[in-house]
Amino acid sequence: MQLLHKVSDTKSSELATEDSSWLKLGKISGVFGVKGWLKIYANTDKKEDILSYQPWYVERNKVRQAVKLKAGKPHGKTVIALFEGIDDRNEAELWVGCDIYMSVEQLPKLRKNEYYWSDLIGLKVVSINGDDFGTIDHMLETGANDVIVAKGDRERLIPFVFEQVVKSVDLDGGTMLVDWDADF
Repeated sequence: MQLLHKVSDTKSSELATEDSSWLKLGKISGVFGVKGWLKIYANTDKKEDILSYQPWYVERNKVRQAVKLKAGKPHGKTVIALFEGIDDRNEAELWVGCDIYMSVEQLPKLRKNEYYWSDLIGLKVVSINGDDFGTIDHMLETGANDVIVAKGDRERLIPFVFEQVVKSVDLDGGTMLVDWDADF
């Protein structure tokens, strides 16, 4: 089993939207140059991965609209992008602060036993002994392995190590079965 988090990083709680058919990819954080380029803060695991999800839907004035990307590339700690129809800095400044979304239907299909973090958020976590650990609030990336943050009677950090700790994931049933001591 592999845990994928292509459109999320340690900020997976930022991905939550009121409508679960949308994922927040990032935010327009500023302008770059005088020709209409925009600085993009990406919520994707690797900042440049945001460029592979097209089209983007930008929420501006409480309306989500598709935008066509003319160009985009990594630049320092951000990504810079040029939208079709934006040709100067003044026009670009009107887009600063807007959130960027994608439809969940744009996500690549996963193989059996692969999950996006966003699929796991909200699952009920139960131990093999029947202990209820609450629900998955968010995920953490530690380098060694990803970690489930379950909140119930208290917060628990549970390593996402399939077969050893995570015994099963039932997305349809909304549960994850873990072999984890209630005292940890």
